[in-house]
Amino acid sequence: MRLPRHIGLLLLSILAATLAQAETGAEGWLRYAPLTSTAAANYATLPNKIVVPGNTPTDQATARELQRGLSSMLGRPFSIAHETEDNTNAIILTNLATLNKAFAITGDKLPPDSYTLGEKTEGRTHRFIILGADPRGELYGAFHLLELVASDQPLPTKPTTESPSSPIRWVNQWDNLDGTIERGYAGRSIFFDNGHVRSDLTGVHDYGRLLASVGINGVTVNNVNSDLRTLSPDMIREFARIADQLRPWGVRMSLSVDLSSPQAVGHLPTFDPVDPTVVAWWQSKVDEIYKAIPDFAGFVIKADSEGRVGPSQYHRTPAEAANTVARALKPHGGVVLYRGFVYNNHLDYNDLKADRARAGYDNFHALDGKFEPNVVIQIKHGPIDFQVREPVSPLFAALQHTSQAIELQITQEYTGQQRHMVFLVPMWKTALDTDLRAQNRSTPVKEIVEGKSFHQPLGGFVGVANVGLDTNWLHHPMAMANLYGFGKLAWNPNLTTQQIIDTWTRLTWGNNSKVVSTIDNLQSNSWHAYEQYTGNLGIGTLTNILGYHYGPGIESAERNGWGQWFRADAQGIGMDRTVATGTGYIGQYPPPLAKIYEDLNTCPDDLLLFMHHVPYTHVLHDGKTVVQYIYDAHYEGAATAQTYAPRWQTLKGLIDDDRYNETLKLFTYQAGHAIVWRDAVTRWFQTESSIPDKQGRVGNYPNRIEAENMTAEGYTPIDVKPWETASNSKAAVCNQPTGCTLTATLDKPAGTYNIIVQYFDYWSGKSHFTLDLDHQPIGTWTANDTLPPARAENQPNGDTSTRITFPNITLKPGDTLTLHGTPDNTEPAPVDYIEITK
Repeated sequence: MRLPRHIGLLLLSILAATLAQAETGAEGWLRYAPLTSTAAANYATLPNKIVVPGNTPTDQATARELQRGLSSMLGRPFSIAHETEDNTNAIILTNLATLNKAFAITGDKLPPDSYTLGEKTEGRTHRFIILGADPRGELYGAFHLLELVASDQPLPTKPTTESPSSPIRWVNQWDNLDGTIERGYAGRSIFFDNGHVRSDLTGVHDYGRLLASVGINGVTVNNVNSDLRTLSPDMIREFARIADQLRPWGVRMSLSVDLSSPQAVGHLPTFDPVDPTVVAWWQSKVDEIYKAIPDFAGFVIKADSEGRVGPSQYHRTPAEAANTVARALKPHGGVVLYRGFVYNNHLDYNDLKADRARAGYDNFHALDGKFEPNVVIQIKHGPIDFQVREPVSPLFAALQHTSQAIELQITQEYTGQQRHMVFLVPMWKTALDTDLRAQNRSTPVKEIVEGKSFHQPLGGFVGVANVGLDTNWLHHPMAMANLYGFGKLAWNPNLTTQQIIDTWTRLTWGNNSKVVSTIDNLQSNSWHAYEQYTGNLGIGTLTNILGYHYGPGIESAERNGWGQWFRADAQGIGMDRTVATGTGYIGQYPPPLAKIYEDLNTCPDDLLLFMHHVPYTHVLHDGKTVVQYIYDAHYEGAATAQTYAPRWQTLKGLIDDDRYNETLKLFTYQAGHAIVWRDAVTRWFQTESSIPDKQGRVGNYPNRIEAENMTAEGYTPIDVKPWETASNSKAAVCNQPTGCTLTATLDKPAGTYNIIVQYFDYWSGKSHFTLDLDHQPIGTWTANDTLPPARAENQPNGDTSTRITFPNITLKPGDTLTLHGTPDNTEPAPVDYIEITK
């Protein structure tokens, strides 16, 4: 059962001093767990008094946060004082606006949102100073001090200044007004329910706190596929309540808007962005918003993409549309983030020159320099759609006179949907560190979006977060590392993966050395392992793109208009994107990088199938053929996933039971689902290529008893689609309300074994199963999954395939194994196979 988050926070505060206490994950990385006496002694010089002269909501929130965190971690009370006369032994919390008025302390001018930390000792006077450029910088400085203490790091011995990489550090939430979340995997919206802003916005306040703690300064609260009621007067008044909750944390609210709003909301006959009545409508609407929300950040716009209307309807350009809205926002300091995700999802598969990857560049590069200064083009890090590996978009190098923000996806749409542990910071670092060599000089992506490479005034980082009402925000306890990591990279993209994961682990799970090293190692390699058992060599994730984007569905990418093709046939695989013979996509990169990608000898193997069509027998740089590499990688990646639960079990007793058990359950699930992926992809490739696995593993499962081959009473076999997502392309289903049985006589040598039942769990029912050995029950369970994608899939496939394992079962030749299945609703107790392993 998941507790409401505010109850979880209350329980956590009550039990904060217990070592292995029950924790809900609601606090995220802001647990402020008590330090050991030895560790606490390292901060004995921190004064017990916090002096804060400012009186803004952010000043007050900062002081209370500092008091709360230091008191909890150091085991001594910290007080807050607003007077400034007696500040001789104090933590001084101030900013440049109040500094000279309150203290005899001088400070150099700091960039917006920056801060300086430092100790100042004169005789018997000791002060620790947190100096912000502004109230938000003051807040960020306080959170940094708390992070140092919580992770048992030394305080700075001399003044240390930190400044954010760029002004835009936002998260997007794809929340709908009805309370659902598109591509959300952790419950319903914290913002909306039943067409309105929720009455209880406690979660929004808590979310603002989490975001501020890692330097995020903006949140777009509604789906990029915006509801047409978003800009209605009633909704604007409701949105103001959200902004009120975020404001103390220095987080500004923004909205996704539909460009047809002048017509849909304003009842104009047109939404042509250059029509004078439309221009006037946007100006009036923006003025209305700022009266209700004075610190409103701006708009995110998705247009001419995936069914959303846009300026093309009137033969206008994205620049003309963006500029009309930007001019309305400019007097108020607002910005437009116009998404570069504009493409045709009705491409002709038979046109060998058609290529979705070209769309971003083709639609925007000619518009470079034509946007207003407060327009930022928001560009997905890769040219397709958040695949497990893509090259960076060439559009980053093409827009040299336009501000840009990189869009990263924190929610794991194509990377396991928070049921698989996949730490995404290494993937993001790969993109950010890619040197595009624009103008034949060093122009890494991170410096382009910071505005440094082309001297642009804006730019930054946008992360699609999609937190929900699940108590721990993102469902998987390990997934919070991605939200934390995004914030840290947005603040400083030069941080290393190791720096980020090590600090997150300490804040989230504690400073025990075994805990830290185990979790750091689990997380650091998880993206590579997931890539291994899903889509390799740049082919894409190979998930079912026509469904929920979760389980395997290899051929779903082919022969349709969506353009995520890899053009496989019996001879070879991969998209030919070369200039010489293909779509010409590679020519969109600056010449030095294009030259590398164009040549098979220099193209990195991990992007090979994105850039080139090659035979299955093509030899990679490591000496393996393409098809053998795919076989080996899938078995290696799935094997790595099998280690997660055993490695996690070594931490039992070192962390709280609740989070330990929840994570163990998810690791156990991931181990099984990795095998579903492994088998589906390798069988598909072996069938398509007619080239067998050199090690004889693919399609050879000697320890399995296929359900359709067991003696059945009531169970009947059916074909599974996609065919590769069941062990023998079939499942056994029970359509008798009273139940059915599957029976097998075993021939295993006497010994102790693990018995695995692979079955399918739909959201639409709760089938009941019992497994008997010689008429004695081994175990009983209910297939009661209600998590995505079970919610959307009511059929046996790679989305719904799951397993249960009964360990250490004593067997002898001639034993009889019987599985009883009782269907429920439209779920027919479907079974794939039973496997018996040592």
